[in-house]
Amino acid sequence: MAYPCFRTTLNLLLFLVLTLSVFAQTPNVNVTLGSHLIASDSSVPWKSPSGDFAFGFHKINDQKLFLLGIWFDGIPEKTLVWYANGDDLAPEGSKVELTLDGSFRLTSPQGREIWNPRSSVDGVAYAALLNNGNFILTDNSSKSLWESFKDPRDTMLPTQILEVGGKLSSRLQESNYSKGRFLLRLQPNDGSIVLKTIALPTDSEYGTYFTSNTSDEASPNSSGYQLVLDKSGHLNVLLHSRSVVNLTMGREFPAGDYFYRATLDVDGLFTLYGHPRAQINGRWGRTWFAIWSVPENICSDSNGDLGGGPCGYNSYCSLGTNRRPLCECLPGFSLSDTNNKFGGCQQNSLPNCGQGKEKPEDLYAIQEVQNTFWPTSSNYEMMPSLNEDECRRLCLSDCNCVVAVIKGGFCHKKKLPLSNGRKDYTTFGKALVKVSNSAVSSDEPSRPKSDTGNKNQTTSVLAGAILLGSSALLIFLFIVGVSLFLLQGHHRRRKLTRSSSILETNLRSFTYKDLKEATDGFREQLGRGSFGTVYKGLLTSQSSRNYVAVKKLERMVQEGEKEFKTEASAIAKTHPKNLVRLLGFCDEGTNRLLVYEFMSNGTLASFLFGISKPDWNKRIQMASGIARALTYLHEECSTQIIHCDIKPQNILLDDTFTARISDFGLAKLLMNEQTRTQTGIRGTRGYVAPEWFRNMPITAKVDVYSYGVMLLEIICCRKCLDMENENEEEIILADWAYDCYKRRKLGKLVETDEEAKNDMKKLERLVMVSIWCMQEDPSLRPSMWTVTQMLEGIIQVSAPPCPSPFSSIS
Repeated sequence: MAYPCFRTTLNLLLFLVLTLSVFAQTPNVNVTLGSHLIASDSSVPWKSPSGDFAFGFHKINDQKLFLLGIWFDGIPEKTLVWYANGDDLAPEGSKVELTLDGSFRLTSPQGREIWNPRSSVDGVAYAALLNNGNFILTDNSSKSLWESFKDPRDTMLPTQILEVGGKLSSRLQESNYSKGRFLLRLQPNDGSIVLKTIALPTDSEYGTYFTSNTSDEASPNSSGYQLVLDKSGHLNVLLHSRSVVNLTMGREFPAGDYFYRATLDVDGLFTLYGHPRAQINGRWGRTWFAIWSVPENICSDSNGDLGGGPCGYNSYCSLGTNRRPLCECLPGFSLSDTNNKFGGCQQNSLPNCGQGKEKPEDLYAIQEVQNTFWPTSSNYEMMPSLNEDECRRLCLSDCNCVVAVIKGGFCHKKKLPLSNGRKDYTTFGKALVKVSNSAVSSDEPSRPKSDTGNKNQTTSVLAGAILLGSSALLIFLFIVGVSLFLLQGHHRRRKLTRSSSILETNLRSFTYKDLKEATDGFREQLGRGSFGTVYKGLLTSQSSRNYVAVKKLERMVQEGEKEFKTEASAIAKTHPKNLVRLLGFCDEGTNRLLVYEFMSNGTLASFLFGISKPDWNKRIQMASGIARALTYLHEECSTQIIHCDIKPQNILLDDTFTARISDFGLAKLLMNEQTRTQTGIRGTRGYVAPEWFRNMPITAKVDVYSYGVMLLEIICCRKCLDMENENEEEIILADWAYDCYKRRKLGKLVETDEEAKNDMKKLERLVMVSIWCMQEDPSLRPSMWTVTQMLEGIIQVSAPPCPSPFSSIS
């Protein structure tokens, strides 16, 4: 889209500069050294002299979490225009402070730094919120060290300038202030304002869906170098040639009567909004209203080959009111995230290709969606001169085909993921979507049930006749015959139950070929355990980036087969938050594999033992989550599960850094009537309970012991065995921790961790819990339920006895 350039004189430019003179404002109210705000419901923000804006803590819904931000304060809707910590919300009690030594930062109640503006090292003399909504930090000479206007989020305010290379980022959702999928940038080498989608969680940019066309390759001196929102509500691009491109030409409101803001919205539109400054007849009358927005049609303008477009994968976009995209899932699909209508869709049921001898039309039906199509990037076959019936039949019989599009005389067969889908009523064509034929499958179980009932009824009539007309010998023979029949039927039912035990858990059954292709020939290894190796895989039939972890069991002797059956049936029945979920399996000849959800942030070991120490409160949260998951395995499952190899390498972290227990390949199941088992030594050196070495019965207390060792590692951020430690007393963490506890020198365990040292009461409780868990006598160790209660402060922790000797840690 091109915009006319209005040639202006130098005088006009000088007038514009005076209009935009943000720096000429002298604040009437300064925030002086030593000033601070505390995050709470009663927190009073710092306000601009006019009262139009406020700076302070903005509460997020009904949670006890806060954004440090700037908002319009003179209108009923306290609309946020800037926020510091969208990716790291501040808990209640957090503090923002301009310290006496001239630093400005936001910290948690425990002193963890959440955000700082990285201002000049010369030191801040004062801060101020100006009447235009710009929060500034200055030195003693009134030189600006940092401004919110030069560190924007998703919004520009009047007099704010976006320089070359500057950008706005949308929110992820209306109530989620993390970085979203859309980006506005003033191109450094181009001079144009562009809108793009990005590949979260990275900053990698996809295709452009809007450009201001304010570049001039033939004459770089005529390209744009600033985007400005002026006081009259005009968005202007200033050119090096001293010309101005007014993006919002023709849309004007009196400057004194309206507030303005330009926001990159969560749906990808860059929108100029207006709001009355004052009430009319005692009422506000209007809320924020859209004055102007780009692009004109985000659905059709988003046509790149990469990314999910404005609506995400496996959806389609249609234009609603005010140019807003309306997103809908394909038939047979539902939202991947029910709270995010722009986050794409996932298939409700997996295809049943190659399973049985059913005809395609018995398994699937075709649903039509008119005037809907996707770019050619998702095509894998394009066949000319086919009528609709032929195209429909070919898609039904092709396992890879999810959608067939009839358009322009061609049949386009498409597979997942589908990106940049749109509904365009000006384009003739239709989408034929293949969905599971649930009506057929739901009828199937009723047929044999009906037949069996008829047979049983016939048998009953026949039995009555025989009983009435036969001798005692015949009656005896009949009873024997019926008994044998029932016994055989019971045997058949038991056999059927055993064979279907895994299927009843709703696991997906994969072929070995499926998993070999998903892992690219088992190329990328994630880890290795005593029963097999784990590889990274990608299931392209479900969604765009559906990564999985495929565990290939390599010990194919009887013990390995038993372990496979144990793991598949046990894990599939467990779904707590802190356990890694099993998605499917392969049991094909000698090939036995398990398919788990992929944990994007690696292991707890890499998190704990890296270069920088993780947050103290996050570590405590992880320890509590792991304890709850072990409580579930030990006490809440219908069949008790002992993990037998609890260690940081077997704790994985998902995309929110929630700790999840993995690797049940070493687990032993105990039947309800059993309380203990004896077996060979399992586990990993340093975490193994003493009873493994003494031919003692193995109970769930072995996991409690291992958890105690790992809890110390979580507390201290160091390994339980450090053979390279120059101090011999500190080599074995458990010995050293007990010694520090007895000598009342727990601070040595966290010597370089200020957060932990400032939380000594909780530190002492955690160390005491770990010592109780590591008692040599299993009967002295608490259950994991008790451990959970102690960690949360519900049960008081008494002084633990000496767990020595730590004979297993050697």
